[in-house]
Amino acid sequence: MALGPVSAEVIHQVEECLDEEEKEMMLFLCRDVAENLAPPNVRDLLGSLSERGLLSFAALAELLYRVRRFDLLKRILKTDKATVEAHLSRNPHLVSDYRVLMMEIGESLDKSDVSSLVFLTRDYTGRGKVAKDKSFLDLVVELEKLSLIASDQLTLLEKCLKNIHRMDLKTKIQKYTQAGQGTESNMNSLQASLPNLSIKESLYNSRLQNGRSKEQRFVEHLGIQRKPVKTSIQESGVFLPPHIHEESYRMQSKPLGICVIIDCIGNDTAYLKETFASLGYYVQPFLFPHAKDITHILRRFARLHQHQYYDSFVCVLVSRGGSQGMMGVDPAHPGFSLDHVKSMFMGDMCPSLRGKPKLFFIQSYEVLGGQMEDGSLEVDGPAMKNMDSKIPCPGSCTIHREADVFWSLCRADVSQLERPSSSSSVYLQNLSQQLERERRRPLVDLHVELMDKVYAWNSRVSPKEKYYLSLQHTLRKKLILSRT
Repeated sequence: MALGPVSAEVIHQVEECLDEEEKEMMLFLCRDVAENLAPPNVRDLLGSLSERGLLSFAALAELLYRVRRFDLLKRILKTDKATVEAHLSRNPHLVSDYRVLMMEIGESLDKSDVSSLVFLTRDYTGRGKVAKDKSFLDLVVELEKLSLIASDQLTLLEKCLKNIHRMDLKTKIQKYTQAGQGTESNMNSLQASLPNLSIKESLYNSRLQNGRSKEQRFVEHLGIQRKPVKTSIQESGVFLPPHIHEESYRMQSKPLGICVIIDCIGNDTAYLKETFASLGYYVQPFLFPHAKDITHILRRFARLHQHQYYDSFVCVLVSRGGSQGMMGVDPAHPGFSLDHVKSMFMGDMCPSLRGKPKLFFIQSYEVLGGQMEDGSLEVDGPAMKNMDSKIPCPGSCTIHREADVFWSLCRADVSQLERPSSSSSVYLQNLSQQLERERRRPLVDLHVELMDKVYAWNSRVSPKEKYYLSLQHTLRKKLILSRT
């Protein structure tokens, strides 16, 4: 199925063929992906999503499939129901399971049922808040605005459905809830293919000499223990005793995982999308979001059950930064915490990614001034704040909640964006080139060479044009971003 952008002509053809009820359903289904948009109609919604790179032919096909316009799949998109179902079974969905559930419940209710639900929720919404002639989806939207209903908050709706004697729909919600809670049990088959590892509660320090920069860098390693053979993390340039056997992360799924690109500057998305797509990732780009929207986007991806089918996750974040974190496109916003971003994907918060590498590549443009030493590059080991915080997993393994994170952070002076000739990040450009040319190399080794290249750049430019790159990681095994 085609994954490219959708033309205005195709969007117009689709919009003309939809009736008002189908348009309402499509607007509702897209509420999550269009959180920072206020589309008055389906045509504007689809147009805005297409402009932002969020609407491929596959995504449009999914929407038509959800509203059951299989005739438009065949006539306009030249595909069919079976092809769309096959695609949805293998790839992440544009529409959340929660939105689909609400739409299906709405289709199963008659007018008297909806009227009763509107009446029953008056104690929460206020009298007259939701008009009697509104649809079930209108009611859901109003309850969402009041934080009375959400994908993980359906108790009120269950209670109301029980009161109108629609136990069939109450059961439908319960099955959805149980499926979400059962994500951890679904990891059993995947964990069977991974080595049973436990984190050893000690950190090993070693020094890494970089010949080009001629400075010593400190690299901390997280040791791991496995019976009957001991293993450890390999860092480029660090000697591993011959008796230590090195493990590699499993990288065989198709796709390898989801790659989220959030670009608040707009200079890097195009080539990064190509790079990670070529590596085998399903890429989801977001251009120019606000700070609050970035948090919503990442939270939504952290809650995806589809991670259980993939072997890794990637997040690329490009934005202006401040003392509190990343600011998105809001110059006056205090920003959101990068620590919070990382915590969303840790083992306890995102169990479907437990035991799998979670990679973050961050370019932050900040007011640096003289706070950083010229040309300094850091390599830091894993920041394990609470070594007793372990997450049990199926079988005999125990995985630390902060394990398997690769955190590459590059800071540059914000003045680089104010010059008319401002272009792509030197850090991200070199990262992209190395990933494409040397995808069979371990990622940590590749990153050490990347730091050399950034240092070489810094030696040729003025202080305001320099990049300051640091790495933290808690990888327990060798990671190669290619199917093995």
